[in-house]
Amino acid sequence: MTAVLEKPTTERLWDKAGGWPGVGAAVGILALTRVGQLIMIAWLGGATEQPRSVRERLLVWDAGWFLRVAVDGYPEGYTYSNTGQLEGNELAFFPVYPILIRAGAAIGIEPSAAALGVAWLASIAAAIGLYLLGTSLYSKRAGWALVAICCAAPASVVLSMAYSESLFIALVAGMFVAAHRRVWWAAGLLGLATALTRPTGAAAALGLAVAALLAIRDGDQPKWKPLAAAGAALAGVPLYLGWVAYRVGELNAWFKIQTAGWGTSFDYGESTGKFLWTTLREGDGWIPLSVAFILLAALAAAGVALARKPWPPLVVYGVVAMILVYGQAGFYHSKPRLLLPVLLTLLPAVVAAARARPRVAVLAITAWALFGLYYGAYLVTVWPYTL
Repeated sequence: MTAVLEKPTTERLWDKAGGWPGVGAAVGILALTRVGQLIMIAWLGGATEQPRSVRERLLVWDAGWFLRVAVDGYPEGYTYSNTGQLEGNELAFFPVYPILIRAGAAIGIEPSAAALGVAWLASIAAAIGLYLLGTSLYSKRAGWALVAICCAAPASVVLSMAYSESLFIALVAGMFVAAHRRVWWAAGLLGLATALTRPTGAAAALGLAVAALLAIRDGDQPKWKPLAAAGAALAGVPLYLGWVAYRVGELNAWFKIQTAGWGTSFDYGESTGKFLWTTLREGDGWIPLSVAFILLAALAAAGVALARKPWPPLVVYGVVAMILVYGQAGFYHSKPRLLLPVLLTLLPAVVAAARARPRVAVLAITAWALFGLYYGAYLVTVWPYTL
């Protein structure tokens, strides 16, 4: 079962998706995963040596950086320690999510509540976008499967946290839905917002560029529409990196901040390879081992997906995004989170679930969800390191 590669049908997507009942089911699936995981977080968190509220656990790590950007704005330049060593600072974080937090605070919502509110609303938008994307490419059942598998993945806990992943997934899914249906003004706006949300928005922009080239090849619309959409998306990441360079006064400022703060640099997969080799040989703890298996499983899933020749824009986005994730140094336990929006790795399971008998599909996805939701809850309660 492969995605439709030719020009999309004239059937309205809303009708194909089953209207409000179909969308409502997708949101219901999301709600089940979120409520179930919050219950697990409360249960696991209450048994730790330093119990904290569920709300506090959803506002840790990167959430603090986003809140500082939203409340205080970006710093004027580099940040240094007392010993003069370069440190990471808020300029590493792309602006769309903090802007939305600030907008919530501007209407009287407490900033941390606004951060969670934006993330949760974005999760709903992500569920709707994923459902419509799966339906547009395949079928309603595939759309629901895509929502369930993505929102119950091992790192899907970030969909409930004050992180930008839920917003990024919503924008990516919406952008590809618009591109697949050839609604170029929406694809361009969503593509630009995607590229200004996370650095991997550059991969999404390349996917949109491929969709634009396919549209130009088919020649069913004026060429300027897809070209303008692709251009808007492709401009996003360079615009932000250029702004950081201008603000700091150094061309590679963003990259230096990333490396200084989080050890993030592109080393062509050397660090990832060393992590996999060492972990699989020594087996030091179940989280490192599980991350290693997740990384290998994602590679295998991507290979299966590519063999089935899915929609080319999704292929380009997925492959480039995976190169960025696997090719960079950084915290190994953050890689499952970075892989969450890479929809290519989910396609084999989505297609299998859509073709299976409903009972078999429900049982398989339920087992996946129990593991994935527990895993994420464990990471934000028991596991002491950043996600």
